[in-house]
Amino acid sequence: MAPETVLIFCKDTCPYTQAARDDYAQRKVPFEYVNVKKNPADLQRMLEFSKGRREVPVIVDTGRVTIGFGGT
Repeated sequence: MAPETVLIFCKDTCPYTQAARDDYAQRKVPFEYVNVKKNPADLQRMLEFSKGRREVPVIVDTGRVTIGFGGT
C-alpha cells in the first residue's frame, strides 16, 4: 500500500513553509503543497484542519495535524 500524501498548507513567503517542504522532500515523503494565498477554498480547508488558526504551515500527515514547523 502506498503511503498517504502529506498535505502542507502554506504561503510562498513563509520560511517555515520552505523548511517543511525541504524536509519532506529530503526524506522522500510524498506531499502536496497547498498555497492558501492563491485559492480561498484551500484557505477554508486549512482553517478546518487548524480549527480556525491562521498560522502556516499546517501539516496534515496521516490524520495528524501540526501547526508550524520546527525542523524535527
